[in-house]
Amino acid sequence: MKLNQEADDSQKIVNEIASHYRAILELIGEDCSREGLKDTPVRAAKALYYVTRGYRQDIDAVIHGAMFTAPSSDDDMVIVRDIEFYSLCEHHILPFFGTVSIGYIPGEKIVGLSKVARIVDMFARRLQVQERFAHELCDVLTEKLQAKGVMVSCRARHLCMQMRGVEKQSSSTVTIASSGMFRKDESLRNQFLASIN
Repeated sequence: MKLNQEADDSQKIVNEIASHYRAILELIGEDCSREGLKDTPVRAAKALYYVTRGYRQDIDAVIHGAMFTAPSSDDDMVIVRDIEFYSLCEHHILPFFGTVSIGYIPGEKIVGLSKVARIVDMFARRLQVQERFAHELCDVLTEKLQAKGVMVSCRARHLCMQMRGVEKQSSSTVTIASSGMFRKDESLRNQFLASIN
């Protein structure tokens, strides 16, 4: 019954978003009754609902118990690099996309590697700014893993810079966030950065 209710609620939201897309298309001078656009408001609404699904996800459900006892070494580093992501800039609702590399020094627990990628996806699938995105990943991994340190490097290209505004096609943005041992130990930061480059 719960799944049916969730599906009904989702459909209502998609229909509401579609009505707004229809109005926007008409405001920019399009005819929503023409063949190519007849179903566009609903398709666009479904796409927006899908690419913002991070709002409807819960971190504990994403991790789903995939926590394991860490090896006993004090300074081992786990790195998952080049995790692709796609997000929407909250300023223009245009895509930005790239890769995230995450390193952490385990405390008592490690997490399944695929869960790291799922956590990236959860936070990317919201309206975002890249600077906050890197810090959210760092903070949630530090908290949930009780990690001794986390470092996140995010490299992205922003369509709000490439297809409008300054229109700089080759630019990319790098943001880095860190916690714990990575803030205190320059050699650990350098080891992480060397490993992802």
